[in-house]
Amino acid sequence: MADLEGVAGMEWGDVPGWGALLLSIGALVVSLRAQRDGKRAADVAEKTLAREVAAEEEAARPRVDLRLEHEEKDAYKICNDGTAPARNIVFDGEELPYVFTLRGTGEVSLEPGEAMGFLMAGGVPPQLFAKWDGQDVYVPLRVPPKR
Repeated sequence: MADLEGVAGMEWGDVPGWGALLLSIGALVVSLRAQRDGKRAADVAEKTLAREVAAEEEAARPRVDLRLEHEEKDAYKICNDGTAPARNIVFDGEELPYVFTLRGTGEVSLEPGEAMGFLMAGGVPPQLFAKWDGQDVYVPLRVPPKR
């Protein structure tokens, strides 16, 4: 039997050592994969947090929120319900009714919470289109029905 042990080149006492080596290699592989997965999860969490912060900043950014309100007969008002001022408001002339007159003269601007009256008569459209400083394309404003 001693000859067989010598031929194989390994004694039975070495088996636990080899088993321990294989187990430690397996543990190393699992550890490396877990580390890689943990880094990947951390990267995803970091990107998600960055998106959430950007969304919160965007939601907190002051905005203009214009709406039209009917007062009486042909009298309406434009209101800024937003948190930012609307500077240099202009209306799309092609969409305006025959009679359209803003009260006051000069620049049409509204601070947050401010309103300005105007007259609109004739073929009143279902919406007007307005833009202002910082808003490069016309935005539709629904014209409320007369009361």
